Amino acid sequence: MRPKELIKKWIDLFNQGNAEQLAELYHSDAINHQVANEPVEGKEAIQAMFAAEFQAADMTCIPENLFEDDEWAILEWKDPMGLRGCGFFHVIDDKIKFQRGYWDKLSFMNMYKPKN
Repeated sequence: MRPKELIKKWIDLFNQGNAEQLAELYHSDAINHQVANEPVEGKEAIQAMFAAEFQAADMTCIPENLFEDDEWAILEWKDPMGLRGCGFFHVIDDKIKFQRGYWDKLSFMNMYKPKN
């Protein structure tokens, strides 16, 4: 699967809030580094991170641009509340090996109040 196609699947699973299936898109030793947070290492930890995030807030990823360059996919996104960011995904053997994301954590925290 090409990186761009894998990230389209990632977007669908993210928007479903499906942490378990989302984690299946990652290598067992993958790293997800959202630069506003510490890096998360390993598929199980990545799944736990997504599960906690989906519990904390209703999030939607609206792709604005999705590019592919060899083993990399680059996603520029927004959400319905106007938050914007971008992600870089290194895809090896049809799975995400490394992800780095850039977004404004303070704006996120101000926009998304914790779920009760």
